[in-house]
Amino acid sequence: MTDAGGHDRLTAMRILATLAFAVAAACAVPAQAACDAPVPAVEPANSQPIVPGSEAEPLAPTPLAELAADSPWRVGFEAAADTLFPALQSRDPARWQPLLGGRWLGAGERGAVAALLADRCGVFAPLAAADGPVARRIMGWQVPATYSPAERAGIAARPEAEALVCWSAATAPRWPRIAVEADNAPRRPYACARIVYSVREGTPRWRAFVETPRP
Repeated sequence: MTDAGGHDRLTAMRILATLAFAVAAACAVPAQAACDAPVPAVEPANSQPIVPGSEAEPLAPTPLAELAADSPWRVGFEAAADTLFPALQSRDPARWQPLLGGRWLGAGERGAVAALLADRCGVFAPLAAADGPVARRIMGWQVPATYSPAERAGIAARPEAEALVCWSAATAPRWPRIAVEADNAPRRPYACARIVYSVREGTPRWRAFVETPRP
């Protein structure tokens, strides 16, 4: 009787363990499914690009290109990115909010950025959990070939510039090709921010903007 009772108890424990595993797996399915949301294939018709590309030709946006190593803006953008990334990675509003406009950052925008950084399925999650090095790319917009030398000189002489900085924890990083792909939508293999850099009146200043996925 003792052996039979022990066998019955062991069988019951195995059944309970199997049921518990099945319940846990079932509960995990919705969460995993949420992380598997598809990446938007096209930009919604009523949306605006993260950075103006080619307003006159909305169907042919300006391609992105890595900022040249000899660009006069390179050092400034690199320094800004070096400050911005650890602040975003920390998820601490006290660190990242001042870099995104401080008191000029609206409550809605602040909440959206905080939610994006805290989202365990979001594009910043792999960066926060990365054990190895995180790759970075700083990108600008290719000047259209149709621009004249005077127009190109005018752009170069501006006291302000914008760039996209993206990070990836992937082994073989892929980067956005156009600005609308830097929207931080779920399952993008990178996370991005836009940095506006100014040297007006001889004083370097910058502010970052983080695009948040549309509902």
